[in-house]
Amino acid sequence: MSFNKGEMAGRRRRLAVVLALAFTMASLIGSTFVSAARTQDSRPRRSTTLAPQQRTPTRTVQNPQTPRRPANPTPTPTPVPRSTPSGQIAPILGEPPPPPILKPKPTPTPPEEVIDEESIVRVNTELVTLNVRVIDRNNKPINNVRQDEFHVYEDGVAQPLEYFTREEVPISYGLAVDTSQSLRSQIQAVIDAGKTIVNSNKPGDETFLVRFISSDKIETLQDFTASKDLLIDGLDNLYVEGGQTAVIDAVYLTAEHVAEYKKGDDSDRRRRALIVITDGEDRASFYSQEKLFARLREADVQIYVIGFVNELDRDSGLIRKSQRDKAINLIKKLATETGGRAFFPESLSELPQIANEIVRDLRTQYVLAYNPTNKARDGSFRAIRVAVDEGSGRDKRIALTRNGRVAPKGEPAPAKLPTTQRPKSTTGANRTP
Repeated sequence: MSFNKGEMAGRRRRLAVVLALAFTMASLIGSTFVSAARTQDSRPRRSTTLAPQQRTPTRTVQNPQTPRRPANPTPTPTPVPRSTPSGQIAPILGEPPPPPILKPKPTPTPPEEVIDEESIVRVNTELVTLNVRVIDRNNKPINNVRQDEFHVYEDGVAQPLEYFTREEVPISYGLAVDTSQSLRSQIQAVIDAGKTIVNSNKPGDETFLVRFISSDKIETLQDFTASKDLLIDGLDNLYVEGGQTAVIDAVYLTAEHVAEYKKGDDSDRRRRALIVITDGEDRASFYSQEKLFARLREADVQIYVIGFVNELDRDSGLIRKSQRDKAINLIKKLATETGGRAFFPESLSELPQIANEIVRDLRTQYVLAYNPTNKARDGSFRAIRVAVDEGSGRDKRIALTRNGRVAPKGEPAPAKLPTTQRPKSTTGANRTP
């Protein structure tokens, strides 16, 4: 086939146009890919770390002496909160509450006493003092017992008596009144009984008054005083209040206050007692019964309790004792272990007689003191028993006192003597340097 020159030139021009268009299209496509690649590079790079459930397990090199952990340890079950009877979730307990304190009545601070070095001696003899009540089988006091008719035993070993008297000695006692709502109907009769006890005070006697409800409401209305007017004013200011009764805490703190008051004065012949008026139902005490009675064994404090238990729940189950039985057991134990007495009035009309009996018991006691044959200062508990010979009529005579004591620990504490009683020589005593 033959083409003329004109046709050949036309074909060349068309081919050139096609090639130019193809080159232009290729350039545009190339620039698009380059722009896309640059945009991809400008984006933040994704982490190549696998998700926790997709991580590749790594092998750990262990110490040959280190026990291997199981490959698939059993997961610790999450405790399920216990539900209360009402269906609510019980709250998680936090830090335990602080120990309760006896809130004092503000008093002026006495000036600091300056002690002369020569007035400090160390007393080698540590007499144990007992307040003993002697009764017959009808619980009537017996007031004609001689010293040689008493027999004191410590851990079963007879102890020689160093001191004996029937004379009245000063009494320091506390009056602790439960003012929770449970005693609402008895409060006026309780106040009147308290006044009967206070009005029996004799010269030298001192009393302090406390009202208690819960552990944070154990309040001193009147600290130790010989003024009957101040004590009666305090009784008149008693009022009931709601709260969870803490009987154990109240007894613990008030007995401790009685035991420490004027300790060492009057040659330690001062009688100490605590009178508690309560229904005996302990609801929320910080201290346990074990701690309470351990503390009472260290203190020479007789406890008298007037227990209004008739309103307490009498129902009990196979395992749970009734609230009434628990209260009676606590009240009786307080009295028995300290040489005191427990009263359970059936009616408010009995309170005046009970108050008079407490006064009589406090006044008609024998004070005995013995020098223990066991000198070990090891802090151990020593059981005490007092026996009395039978009378001429062969009537049974029963001696009641505390059932034991706790031996002291360490060296004897320095004893302070008044200037007028300073010894002229150091014979029989070891002076402090």
